[in-house]
Amino acid sequence: MISDYKDLADFILKNYNDKVVEVGAGSMPHVALILKEKLDVIVTDVTYSDNGSKHPGIRFCRDDIFNPDMDLYKNASLIYSIRPPIDIQEVMARVAKEVGADLIIRPFGNEKADLSMIFKSCSLLNYKTTRFYLYHG
Repeated sequence: MISDYKDLADFILKNYNDKVVEVGAGSMPHVALILKEKLDVIVTDVTYSDNGSKHPGIRFCRDDIFNPDMDLYKNASLIYSIRPPIDIQEVMARVAKEVGADLIIRPFGNEKADLSMIFKSCSLLNYKTTRFYLYHG
């Protein structure tokens, strides 16, 4: 678990008001658990899916971002991921761009892929105790 997950959830709640998708949540959807009260939340992971049994109110879907089920991401205003490996960041960016969503990457450290060929705008944001990259349009 990351210590700043509540601040990341707070930023998302203040800036988005409809469907959001978390990519690669594994078994720890801490941000999604906060978001589920006010947003339509889908959580995806290539290997984990509890079908909502552990976390009611969150839709868990097994999905491989390298071969995504685009229906899961359609109409999302935001796609986000916490500590995603660099090799999936470009693929997430392409999915976000295709569905017209913003993208948040909350890295482990400073690692991030160069996504300038996909998104024109990238900002490193420091919001309360959290730090993340926000990509637009």
